Amino acid sequence: ALRHNAAAIIVTHNHPSGSTEPSAADRAVTLRLRDALAMLEIRLLDHFIIGDGSAMSLAARGWV
Repeated sequence: ALRHNAAAIIVTHNHPSGSTEPSAADRAVTLRLRDALAMLEIRLLDHFIIGDGSAMSLAARGWV
């Protein structure tokens, strides 16, 4: 994000289990990342979890 002078980013990670349900750790990391990026004036737009052929948006659940 810094190298490209980004104003905002979207992050993603996969769950090898296939479930797209976010864990407590997923939610905590999302909030920590959002807060850290805010100090650099970079917005976290979304965090997607990829599972078995589908994706889940934490922003859609209001968790970003």
